[in-house]
Amino acid sequence: MRALAEADQPLHALATRLLGLAETGLPAMLLPTGDGFVFTRVGTAAEDGSWTLEQRGTSLRYAAITALGVRFLPLDRQRAVLGGHTAEEFTGLLIQQLPSVVNLGDAALVAWAAAETGHPKLSDALDRVAALDESGRPQYTVEAAWVLSALAAARSTVDVEERLAAARDRLMGARIDGSPLFPHATGPGLNPWYRSHVGCFADQTYPLQALARAHASGDDPEALAAADACAARICALQGDGGQWWWHYDAPRGEVVEGYPVYSVHQHAMAPTALLDLADAGGTDFGAAIRLGLRWMTDVPELGPGGEPLVLDELGVTWRKVYRGDPKKAVRAARGLTTRVAPGLKLRPLDRVFRPASVDRECRPYEFGWMLYAWLGGLRG
Repeated sequence: MRALAEADQPLHALATRLLGLAETGLPAMLLPTGDGFVFTRVGTAAEDGSWTLEQRGTSLRYAAITALGVRFLPLDRQRAVLGGHTAEEFTGLLIQQLPSVVNLGDAALVAWAAAETGHPKLSDALDRVAALDESGRPQYTVEAAWVLSALAAARSTVDVEERLAAARDRLMGARIDGSPLFPHATGPGLNPWYRSHVGCFADQTYPLQALARAHASGDDPEALAAADACAARICALQGDGGQWWWHYDAPRGEVVEGYPVYSVHQHAMAPTALLDLADAGGTDFGAAIRLGLRWMTDVPELGPGGEPLVLDELGVTWRKVYRGDPKKAVRAARGLTTRVAPGLKLRPLDRVFRPASVDRECRPYEFGWMLYAWLGGLRG
């Protein structure tokens, strides 16, 4: 935040505003039981301009991400967000749920939170990750990255070196034909053939963050170089309006389809990963971070006077700007065509399906990563 204030005072004010919004918005997403968070809040506008917000579902991974971010607040403010619990105490409630967890990503995030909050049952959380992470089995790239981040966070407390080396090598080996970008899975079998070349934005930020953290925790210049190369490529592809694009042709290092643009990418996920990279000794991509953050209030897709994405009075930031195409048709078409004809853009689709729709959802992890990005990370 200090560096942001020195570089751009208006953006520092925006980040401060968003951090306050996170603290006021998260308690409304806490489950009545106090041991987790909802999956999403959905906004519906009435004719008189008033809003109704509906809570839907639950999410263990979103709860773990929230704990990761909230831990950087003072203890009294942690309790205000987490129903009277500190981040460490809340993480303990998540650890209690691990015996029934079957998703590797969920378990990895809980273990990561356990490591960063210093929870005494960290070993139990790591054991559940190990039980779910079958050796030699391909995993989704995001979840594989979370495993590495959890192990990197734990290595100063628990002996995880053998597992960390395997997790690190898995990510490093996932890249195709020497490309700096990552596909959606670490090996074949999880994606249909026509999408095997596609990696989303999360498939880039979480691995580059994990590799940077692996280096910061244990001196791995090769991992840092891979993280730096990935960051350099997504920054080179960033939109003129600061947009972090959604789908990439991973082997060729190009954008497949830009939309939707997600708010969490702009204000939280890109800053989290790129700031961790810089703090680990990698390149400083501060200019790209600032350009992406500015998109939150200067959204070229919506134009001057367009619908705001930040609603302080509701305690939300709306989830994304998207095309409104039926069944994500543009994304599917571009994914298929770039598989059989690399570089084909299908530009007429841009004229038919313009990105001017707003998804009026807000999810807890958006605020969790926001707190983590601007208050913590490797700087915490």
